[in-house]
Amino acid sequence: MRHAADRILSLLLLGLAAFIAVQAWHLEVPFSYDPVGPKAFPLLLAGLLALLAVVLFVRPGPNGEWPSGALLLRLLVVMGLLVVYAALFIEAGYLLITALVSVAIAWLFGASPLKALVGGVLLALGSYLLFTYALGISLPTGSWIEPLLGAN
Repeated sequence: MRHAADRILSLLLLGLAAFIAVQAWHLEVPFSYDPVGPKAFPLLLAGLLALLAVVLFVRPGPNGEWPSGALLLRLLVVMGLLVVYAALFIEAGYLLITALVSVAIAWLFGASPLKALVGGVLLALGSYLLFTYALGISLPTGSWIEPLLGAN
């Protein structure tokens, strides 16, 4: 019974990996993309997640008990923040919502307000630059900023 939490989590992660793989497999891509295409990255992540879930099932950690009290509450708040992140991703834009959620999570897990703010802003800017310039992935700027930039 001691390792039940890790094994239940591993089964949930395995289900999530299967969901991601099925969703990625159904991505419609134009023929002009490179031979690898945009399916490769989510499929690779789904495979990695499935592998790690199997490892967690076979070799659960030494403390495989459910979190309780304050830690459980913080984890539930993080889940709520991630739902808000997904809901506002397009409207608020990547930079703003990533910075806000990162600051909130860092502060929630004990960072001082200044460290949380600096870390959240640097994470948002750094990941934006990585996705945009290194990987060539365009991220939403947010509908609120487009009138300020003069875009229609």
